[in-house]
Amino acid sequence: MTHNASDPLLAGLAGLTVDAPAGLLDRVAARWVRVPGPIGEVSVAFTDQGVAYVHEGDDGFAGAFRERFARPLLPAARPPAGLVPALRTGRAATLTLDLRGLTPFQRDVLLAARDIPRGEVRPYAWIAARIGRPTAVRAVGSALAGNPVPLLIPCHRVIRSDGAPGQYVFGAEAKERLLTAEGVDLDRLRGLAHDRVFYLASDTTGVVCFPTCHNARRITPAHRHGFRTLPQARAAGYRPCRSCRPAAAA
Repeated sequence: MTHNASDPLLAGLAGLTVDAPAGLLDRVAARWVRVPGPIGEVSVAFTDQGVAYVHEGDDGFAGAFRERFARPLLPAARPPAGLVPALRTGRAATLTLDLRGLTPFQRDVLLAARDIPRGEVRPYAWIAARIGRPTAVRAVGSALAGNPVPLLIPCHRVIRSDGAPGQYVFGAEAKERLLTAEGVDLDRLRGLAHDRVFYLASDTTGVVCFPTCHNARRITPAHRHGFRTLPQARAAGYRPCRSCRPAAAA
């Protein structure tokens, strides 16, 4: 059966066709790039809402992304602005992230971890208390293990309460390498933990901190005092540091 080119029905249907809205593809698909990271190359996926996924290397990257986000993945001509400097410096507070798909709890955990400064660490309990869920320490660990944007949200800066680094999405060895590169003295932390010291106080300032706090690192040996718990430090007359906020983990 043939159709006449002047068929009014066909002409009407043809008139309904319009060009796709500008930017539609970027709202449907994600883009990806391979860029240098602090522990080797990483593959990074990003959407029109921000960086959504960071994966070590490129082995299994595309499949893992599609399984998790159910979106097409297309190569990008260039990385999003600020990505490479953020990976190089470990300071990504101004980088836009796409955290859609996370639960409110997961999002709260990751945003709290994002506040930990480079070169410092906090225990899992600090995160739990910071988000108002002090008994959810194990759930905090699970949320950090599922961090879709490691390195940009520095879950490697969250350690166990006994001073051990703990696990990491890229492996325990990578976690130690990252922390060492940022200036964290892991041997010193292990030594303090062995002596049951988890807080350091200065008798010149009257302040007690986590050992990696920038204020704690300035305490000279003659004026440094160690404590196992924050209540012990408080009983000795010390007040919690306003920078590292150790009271959150007490």
